[in-house]
Order: sequence, then structure tokens, then C-alpha cells
Amino acid sequence: MPTGNQSTITEFILLGLSADPLLQVILFPIFLAVYMTTLTGNLLLLMTVRIDKRLHTSMYFFLVNLSVLDIGYSSVIVPKMLANFFLTRKMITFSGCAMQVFFHLLVGETECTLLSLMAYERYVAICIPLRYNMIMNTRVCFWMISMSWVAGCIQASADTYFVFSLTYCGPNTLNHFFCEGPMVMQLSCTDILLTNIIKLVGTATVLFIPLSFILISYIQIVVTISKLHSGKSKAFSSCVSHVVVVVIFYGAPLYMYVRPEHTDTGNTDKMLSVFYAVITPMLNPLIYSLRNKDVQRAIRIMVGRH
Repeated sequence: MPTGNQSTITEFILLGLSADPLLQVILFPIFLAVYMTTLTGNLLLLMTVRIDKRLHTSMYFFLVNLSVLDIGYSSVIVPKMLANFFLTRKMITFSGCAMQVFFHLLVGETECTLLSLMAYERYVAICIPLRYNMIMNTRVCFWMISMSWVAGCIQASADTYFVFSLTYCGPNTLNHFFCEGPMVMQLSCTDILLTNIIKLVGTATVLFIPLSFILISYIQIVVTISKLHSGKSKAFSSCVSHVVVVVIFYGAPLYMYVRPEHTDTGNTDKMLSVFYAVITPMLNPLIYSLRNKDVQRAIRIMVGRH
């Protein structure tokens, strides 16, 4: 093990969103409100689907799992970020950083697969509705969700291993508000070419394969809907929420992770990370609630009981 200024570091210093104390005071209540809204919105959606038996269908089964992932996604990052607003020395241990990278990737990569499964569910519902109950039964849906978590865990474990198998001997200052794989890799004092290549292959697997599956599903859906003589608007409406969520979820990560070499572009990367890691989990339940009359009705009934 190297010694002196070559010794392996044991902690990282997070610079956060801003070094301005006044701006940090302003940002804290904003992000606290976003986090509380994320928890409230997703928990409300979970409770609504759980209580209303009319929502016990495959589509809402996937939606419940999306809410669980969104809660996890936000909780991996935001509490530590909120605490750092009040700390002079914004430190995270090496093992703590590795855990944050792993769980961030686990939830994110699982959600990639889940969104493709939700597209497939819409494909079955619109393109082959007579076989819907046979294909999207409880056992199959449970198996699909389980496999998405297993795939996410395997990929997250591999990605985290490659990031933290590198040697880190200083500097240890991370210009970010949480430990994100591409950012952490830039602090390595070893050659990261091979790791970058592996990262790109992993990104292609995690992002492009599910995204391609989503695109193929929606091409089939559009073709089927275009042949309908009536009910086109209703069929399209049932897909709008999912399409919006996919566009929001995939936009920033594609830019963040697909670049062959990740370079710090000032605040750009941090703002993109805020959007997809903090804001998106808050938007998802709002998007589905605003676009779904069944969910709106169930929420009104549930709230009315209390």
C-alpha cells in the first residue's frame, strides 16, 4: 500500500451545490420541501393502490414498484445532502461513498428495467388486449419485477467494483453533492481507460437496451392505435404518463454517463444530477396522478374517509 502523499485516501470531501453560506441557507428549505413532497407523493400513491382494490392490476403493480424506487432514489442522496448544508467539513468515508454509489446505481438501473417492463405492459394492453390477463398475471409480474431487481443488483455491484477497485491517493475533493461514479473516477491516480470502456459497455446494457425495448414497444403501440377506428385518444392517453416519465428519466443520465471521458463542466453536471436524482422522483407520482383519473378518484375517496 502506498504511503505519504501516495497513500490510499479514506474519505472524500463533497463541495456540495454551493460554497456560499447564504445560498446554502436558501437551498436547504427548498430541497427539504422537494424531499418531503417526494416522500408524501410516492407514499400516497402506494397507499392509494394498496387500499383501492380496483387498482389491483398489473399496471398499478408496476407503478407501486416505481414509487418504491423513487423513494429509495431520493433517500440515498437527499438526506446526506441536507445534512451537509450545515456542516463546515462535508465529509463522506470511502466505504460510505462506495455504498452511496452502489445504492444509487441499484435503484437507477432497476428503474431502467422497470420502465421497459411498463412499456411492455402498455404494449400488451393495447396491441393484444384479449391475451392481457393471461400474459400479465400476478405470477408473471412478480417474476418480472424480481428479475429487474436482480439485474440491477448485478450491474450495480459490477459498476461499483470497477469504480472502487481503482487506486485513490489524492486529491480527495469531489466537486459534487453526492458520490456519483463518473465524478469519483476522476479522482483516481491510476489509468481509468479500461474502466471507462467497461463503464460504456455497462451503460449500453443498462440504458440503451431497455430504452430500445421501450421504443420498439411504442412503435408497435402507435401502429396498432393508428389502425383503430375509435378510441384512439383514450389509448394514447393511457401511454402519455409513461412516455413523459421515460423522457425525463433518461434525458440527463444519457448525457451524464455516455460521454467517453467524463470531465467536470462546472455546475452543469451538478444541475443535471439535481434534476434526475432529486427532482424526477418527486415528479413521477405527480405525473401519474394528474394524468390518471382512476388514481385521482381513489385518492379523493381515501382522503374523504379521513
